[in-house]
Amino acid sequence: MKNIKKRRRVQIVGLLAVFLVLSVAMIGYAFRDGINLFRSPAQVVADPPREGEIFRIGGLVATGSILRGDGTEVRFEVTDGAETIPVVFDGILPDLFAEDQGMIGTGSMVDGTFVASEILAKHDETYMPKEVMDALKEQGVYQEPES
Repeated sequence: MKNIKKRRRVQIVGLLAVFLVLSVAMIGYAFRDGINLFRSPAQVVADPPREGEIFRIGGLVATGSILRGDGTEVRFEVTDGAETIPVVFDGILPDLFAEDQGMIGTGSMVDGTFVASEILAKHDETYMPKEVMDALKEQGVYQEPES
């Protein structure tokens, strides 16, 4: 009788372990395309992303770099003070998108240019995305806004 109880207990623990491993594997598989890592231009230059990798890039829109093309295509450069990356976006930009302002774009690198599928801009005079602010502070470029 004790052997049967012991065997049942081992079987239940084994099934729970298999269930746990399968659950973790399924969650990891589901997240593989859903996680977009943030990178500054300096990080992109230092450690280029792999082909087709979708990630977020952020920094300041470089002064004098906004070029509007045919239709809704816009080209500009994003900088963190240390490096500058060319960006192309085909779509409608946020109203507050401007030169020398913070932005974050989601997309991938194609032949040295960041092709953005989404552009986010700051939403008021003092806001800057935390990731962008941290990257600019790391480069020694960030200045606290005046109150």
